[in-house]
Amino acid sequence: MPANLSQYKIVVVIPAYRVEHELGEVLASIPPYVRHIVVVNDASPDRTAEVISVAARQDERIITVSHTKNRGVGGAMISGYKKALELGAQIVVKLDGDGQMSTDNIPRLIAPLIAGQADFTKGNRFRDFRALTQMPFIRRIGNVALSFLAKSATGYWNCFDPTNGFLAMRGEVLEQLPLEHIHKSYFFEISQLSQLYLIGACIRDVPIPARYADESSSLSILKVLIEFPPLLMAAFLRRILLHYFLYDFSMGSMYMLVGLPLFLFGLVFGSIKWISFASRDIPAPTGTVMLATLTVIIGIQFLLSAISIDLQSVPREPLSRPLK
Repeated sequence: MPANLSQYKIVVVIPAYRVEHELGEVLASIPPYVRHIVVVNDASPDRTAEVISVAARQDERIITVSHTKNRGVGGAMISGYKKALELGAQIVVKLDGDGQMSTDNIPRLIAPLIAGQADFTKGNRFRDFRALTQMPFIRRIGNVALSFLAKSATGYWNCFDPTNGFLAMRGEVLEQLPLEHIHKSYFFEISQLSQLYLIGACIRDVPIPARYADESSSLSILKVLIEFPPLLMAAFLRRILLHYFLYDFSMGSMYMLVGLPLFLFGLVFGSIKWISFASRDIPAPTGTVMLATLTVIIGIQFLLSAISIDLQSVPREPLSRPLK
């Protein structure tokens, strides 16, 4: 890590919504080597705008972007990203305004980006056991389940803690992202990962513990259970279609084309025949049983081969070069 981080154009983007009590302290804690601080007031109904205004008078680095209507964390980040690109950012850091993320960890987060070892980095709260015990139990369980589903949806099987909002990205990689396709709600982080996969960006987890105080999460469990499953499935299907059948055609594509129809045929055919013969209380012919069984088994084997290829297809070569 270079001793002088001020030589790089580092821009911190903070989506601000209902953080009037924590935002002032967060802004005051941002290190002097950060070139610009973009605070996006996402039509917050509390005193967040006043807090930003007071802080901006004390710190000329603070630039305010205001929304007249709430757009969600994704919508706020899209506005912040656009402003960061206008400012010529080499590295963009996302920092939440609720104080859960220590700005002391920014150097650790951006070190792989400066060295050209990754295009995108994000915090991982699950590498520090002591800090992990401080995480509310329901969050731990939910993150474990969500992380596995996010791995399959985004293609980043080496990534954990997908909803961690402490992240950083190289500016030239951000320029390649289709921001209009990034989800504007709390699905923002996973949606962003799925877009990064499609452009071949290399990402890296950085062990960084979160801090939990008295703040309450505005992301409800019910919202996750209702909204996330269809979004995860849509992201998964889109990734498979684009990566394996539009941008490329590989053995993984062939295994899926053969394996899925065989598996579905065996499953449907076997179910229909089992119901038919069971309703007549007669045993199914051996040939019928073998046909259904073999097609299911062969289909599963092809699909397992496709999964194996997918596990090895995680982008590992960074698109960006070391910063000088």
